[in-house]
Amino acid sequence: MEDSAGSAGPGGVLSVPGRTVAVMRKWLPLTAICIGTFMLLVDVTIVNVALPDIARDLDTSFAQLQWVVDVYALALAALVLGAGSLADLYGRRRLYLIGLVVFALSSLACGLAPDAGWLIAARGIQGIGGAIMFATTIALINTSYEGRDRGTAFGIWGAVLGAAAALGPILGGALTELDWRWIFYVNLPVTVLAVGMTLVAVREARQPGAPKPDVPGIALFSLGAGAVVFGLVRAAAVGWGRTGSWGPVVVGAVVLVVWVLVELRRPAPMLDVRLFAGRSFSGIMLAALVLNGAAFALLVYTSLWLQSIGGLSPLQAGCVFIPLSVVSFVAAAAGGRFLQTQPPRFVLGGGLLLIGAGCLLMTLIDTDSTWRSLVAGLAVLGAGVGVANPTLASAALAAVPRERSGMASGAVNTARQMGFAVGVSVLGTVFATGASGALRDAGTPDPSGTATALSAGQAPGIIAEADPQARAGLADALGSGYAAGLDGVFLAAGLAGLVGGLLVLWLVRAAPPGAHPVPSRPAEAAVAH
Repeated sequence: MEDSAGSAGPGGVLSVPGRTVAVMRKWLPLTAICIGTFMLLVDVTIVNVALPDIARDLDTSFAQLQWVVDVYALALAALVLGAGSLADLYGRRRLYLIGLVVFALSSLACGLAPDAGWLIAARGIQGIGGAIMFATTIALINTSYEGRDRGTAFGIWGAVLGAAAALGPILGGALTELDWRWIFYVNLPVTVLAVGMTLVAVREARQPGAPKPDVPGIALFSLGAGAVVFGLVRAAAVGWGRTGSWGPVVVGAVVLVVWVLVELRRPAPMLDVRLFAGRSFSGIMLAALVLNGAAFALLVYTSLWLQSIGGLSPLQAGCVFIPLSVVSFVAAAAGGRFLQTQPPRFVLGGGLLLIGAGCLLMTLIDTDSTWRSLVAGLAVLGAGVGVANPTLASAALAAVPRERSGMASGAVNTARQMGFAVGVSVLGTVFATGASGALRDAGTPDPSGTATALSAGQAPGIIAEADPQARAGLADALGSGYAAGLDGVFLAAGLAGLVGGLLVLWLVRAAPPGAHPVPSRPAEAAVAH
């Protein structure tokens, strides 16, 4: 007869309560890791629905709104590889805890921001904390689990990635109903929980003989990527005709070329760029870049349309994204283990094709469209995210030699966030071009300036300042302009998803993630050295 208290019964077999406690203890490290991961990734998209309120409260420009979103993703992208080196050297649990504290303090600073400049700076620091956390998550899962448990852990972690990005707008809408500052204040109690669980459940791990961080590589990559994104943001706000737009893009591209040359000569680079000689690795990085750029960057402009043109509250606007959230989570959770055993070319390529199809479904909007026009497209987009997202990290690990696993996982995270940062800024240009063209056709004065104001969620203010007799016509013109701009955004994202999916199907030849490769073919052997 089994011990009712949950101790060992006859033959030393644990009773049901005892097994339950053991299972709970086994998954506590994953829970602690997923809490932090969920929080830092939610903050990539949680601000989307709050942008109109932030714009009104802090009197921001379109470029400033873009930077509120972009600077966080850019800091994540630029620093996650360097933070991974620090974690290998000084301890992954220690760096994870430091990242949590930095994230919490910067979240408090975001919530207290008196102006746009303060908020942008605090968001940048928040991105640094997020990069430190993100850089350690895969390594902590690797050292906490083995065998089938490791595969299950990565499946759950991948589902959390997709759910976090998709749930951001919904949570942001609910919290913005209180005050937009609560989207940042909520991180404080969550951080306390994550710190407590990490101290209790996660054991320390470091890499013996780990090299010191590649400071020149980190600095050059950060400078180059930052300059490119800065130029793209400027172009979205003022057009490509000014040196201040295309100049930083050119400078950033030159710096990134120098970064590649420097990395080729360093004995311990932040990223061994020779890995890109393998077509599978290049294809997987392309998938990470396009996934976040096509699936999530468009949510910024969609949220602004729903509120400033559609008249929805922040919570109502957030709820519009429920199809994306639910379908992506269900697809990842239900198919995660099965998809981990399939060739990544089909999983990633198929996911991107679904994302492209979902975006193209949303190009059907026009001046009279409502949120209902988005539901089908968001559901298909969510299916694509749920299919592709959980496989990215494990596919990258399977595409490189074992000794490059940590670098590969960091590169995936970098590509994800660079895709989002570049996507927001590129789609900003697409939006401004489409909106200004429609406004010009409607005879609206200063169509470029009005399009920029629309991008900042200022449609209600523009209408309120107009002559009462002209408001109805102006409202129609603004609605038409925003629909044209948003239609271009959906079209660009859809084409990116379709082209990216086809390229991934052509490029990726890696084995299923469950099988780690042994460098044998000449190209792979060259990469290993």
